[in-house]
Amino acid sequence: MRTDYRSGAPSLEQRAAMYAALGDATRLLIIDDLRCCDRSPSELSHRHRIPTNLLAHHLDVLEGAGLISRSVSSGDGRRRYIGLRSQALEALHQPVVTLPHRVLFLCSHNSARSQLAAALWTARTGRPAGSAGTRPAPAVHRGAVAAARRAGLDLSTAQPRSIGRIPAGTQVVTVCDHAHEELEPASAWWHWSTPDPVPVGTAAAFDTVVASLDARISAVVASPTLTRSTSSTRSTS
Repeated sequence: MRTDYRSGAPSLEQRAAMYAALGDATRLLIIDDLRCCDRSPSELSHRHRIPTNLLAHHLDVLEGAGLISRSVSSGDGRRRYIGLRSQALEALHQPVVTLPHRVLFLCSHNSARSQLAAALWTARTGRPAGSAGTRPAPAVHRGAVAAARRAGLDLSTAQPRSIGRIPAGTQVVTVCDHAHEELEPASAWWHWSTPDPVPVGTAAAFDTVVASLDARISAVVASPTLTRSTSSTRSTS
């Protein structure tokens, strides 16, 4: 049975079928070749020295998993071309999560990681994000302010604050192992284990945190579909 993914993102079972299809070295080679252009079966057979009967089997598996499509040539109608279904392939590398409408980033002192994460989230998604700490510092660390500036963000007026009551519908993300373990988070919370740059204190340490948090956010923002709510409510003081 051939699977059509045009109606939406692939289901868990469909993604599993795609991974299974790519678990063969020859089929993976075919997919790699199709990344640059369409090929006819004879071209694929010649380029990779795959017997035609074996190639037909591999193409059937790839098409059944929704990874390739076949089209009739507009020139010689007897010829077929194989094309990569890039959307289906990209779905394998993207998480299927809900993009929250409101996010709260937590760490111990709310002086660096959680402040940077909130600023990055808002900049990348256009959605509101806040930050707080279990034991807020007197001020945002100057290294975090400088790193934010280098990343095109502004933390010049940011102030650390306590967690308090978390409103319903908020996705909580701990970016500090201490805070994550201290708060005994609800199962719907996310945790991004991010090293504290403050003890090191160098510009490179803060820039590394910015890059790490940005990569985490990009992975979520790139999600192809919204599937379930991951929000929770929790009260702390």
